[in-house]
Amino acid sequence: MTHPPAPTPGPKQALFAQLAIIARALGSGARLELLDYLAQGERSVEDLARVTGLSVANTSKHLQQLKAAGLAQARRDGKHVRYALADDQVLDAVAALRGLAETRSRAVADLLASYLKERDALEPVPAADLLERVRDGLATVIDVRPAEEYAQGHIAGALNVPLDQLQERLRGLPREREIVAYCRGPWCVLSFEAVARLRAAGFTARRLADGLPEWRQAGLPTRVGETAGTRLF
Repeated sequence: MTHPPAPTPGPKQALFAQLAIIARALGSGARLELLDYLAQGERSVEDLARVTGLSVANTSKHLQQLKAAGLAQARRDGKHVRYALADDQVLDAVAALRGLAETRSRAVADLLASYLKERDALEPVPAADLLERVRDGLATVIDVRPAEEYAQGHIAGALNVPLDQLQERLRGLPREREIVAYCRGPWCVLSFEAVARLRAAGFTARRLADGLPEWRQAGLPTRVGETAGTRLF
């Protein structure tokens, strides 16, 4: 008895299969963390391995999967391979996934409530409000990411005060203005911790609602280099 041939997948099925490749690339905590670092700027495989705590070999494997799915791009720089996000659509995809998790996952809601939001008694500052507050001389912006990330791009006029240097640099921060801290994105613990330490030291402090990638994607003023400008524009 012969069996009829299996039906040939149509274009709709083929499209869904390609969509699944992207979904599988996003279906890894390690790869999502790598995308979070790549959203700050181009990084070498070795550097990404260092900041994530993964082995170089494992980091390279994850990055190759992101590249194969069209989420990252790579270039050779001498003996090193450097990766970057493919484009800003990747930020949109991760933001959509984050938003879905915040509204649909009880585990995510519990983690946010117990670890992040308990440190954030005041509402975070939206980007538009931050622009107005800086224009009016009411706020000082600090970037609490490491210096190498700040040098690759930061909010124009922001001071780089890495979290591990915050305590020793408190005397240099103005007490007459609100301090607004930002870091890599909405779930970045650095800004939450910075705000908690600043408030404990008697400062009026809040965090930016988003991070540098979202600010840059919105077309708001940024600068590149190790030294902050004196103005936001």
